[in-house]
Amino acid sequence: MCEASAYIIENESKEHRLIMEAVDKVIPDDDGIRLVSIFGDQKFIKGYIHSLSLVEHKVFIKLA
Repeated sequence: MCEASAYIIENESKEHRLIMEAVDKVIPDDDGIRLVSIFGDQKFIKGYIHSLSLVEHKVFIKLA
């Protein structure tokens, strides 16, 4: 499977907090990002995409 895991970047020392697994969709919104899992679970994060690791299937988000 090719789902990703989404992480919040806690600080610049590369500490990350997992906020959702099995992310299927990352949808930009006016105030942030909506994450949708393969199970239909949704989370809205007031932040922006900091970076992606496509090989590792990871989405890194910084809070706004």
